[in-house]
Amino acid sequence: MAQFSANPTRFDPYKNFKFRVFWEGSTAPVAGISKVGGLKRSTEVVEHREGGDPSSSRKSPGRTKYEAITLERGVTHDTEFERWANKVWNYGSGLGVEVSLKDFRRNVLIELYNEAGQLALRYKIYRCWVSEYQALPDLDANANAVAIQHIKLENEGWERDYEVGEPTEPSFTEPEP
Repeated sequence: MAQFSANPTRFDPYKNFKFRVFWEGSTAPVAGISKVGGLKRSTEVVEHREGGDPSSSRKSPGRTKYEAITLERGVTHDTEFERWANKVWNYGSGLGVEVSLKDFRRNVLIELYNEAGQLALRYKIYRCWVSEYQALPDLDANANAVAIQHIKLENEGWERDYEVGEPTEPSFTEPEP
């Protein structure tokens, strides 16, 4: 059986370098994202045993937690990372208004594209908020690197968008002489 139903000749999995990130309510991707941390969840194991059972125990699922996701991008004049981080804690804004409880959470979409630039996968991440914000990296006059800023997003779960189906990839044809 083929791994790819719409593309039975495709053997390779999708690459990790073509992706976009969208904030809730925005139709434009977040500018300059160069790295997205992995989506990871883990479920605690609850062990129990009945009184008459031998020394072995039974296992069942317990609480599930979702790991934080990091987003990285080059430092620019776009202030969206900082504005969102300031909704969680805005130093110097005055007593009682340091946190914006109304809108500090956002849903986020992460889209993965195939080599032809077609949407292949989409994940929805729910109720994200910024738990860590790095405005500037270590600065080094002897380095030759891009200044990267990052945010760490806590979230309350994610799911794959199954409405995004496998794309039918275009085939390359030789031009006629």
